[in-house]
Amino acid sequence: MRFIPTKVHGVLDYLVGIALIAAPWLFGFAGVGGPAVVIPIVLGVGLIVYSLFTKYEWGPFGFIPMPVHLVFDIVASLFLALSPWIFGFAGEALNVWLPHVVVGVTVIIVVLFSKPQPGPSATRNR
Repeated sequence: MRFIPTKVHGVLDYLVGIALIAAPWLFGFAGVGGPAVVIPIVLGVGLIVYSLFTKYEWGPFGFIPMPVHLVFDIVASLFLALSPWIFGFAGEALNVWLPHVVVGVTVIIVVLFSKPQPGPSATRNR
């Protein structure tokens, strides 16, 4: 059952994008450097950029269909959640790798419950 409206999903997109960019400092692993730091920042910037171009209430330049956006979310979140093992920092302290896994898995759950199309008022304005 998909119950999260695209209007809510859009707000979450920008909040998660900002949180990913800030994650190395929020969780205290900025000093580790390397992929552990770079990956959330790049994915956060990417999330904000493709959200700006998504065809939903919060996409001012909307041309990416919402189902495509959701695929981007799944791929990026899987990459984020698996990155500690892909790039070998799973053996670091808990505060280094756990945020990658938790945020990645959480976003996948949000995507699974998000509606694949904006409501009629959002598409009417486009």
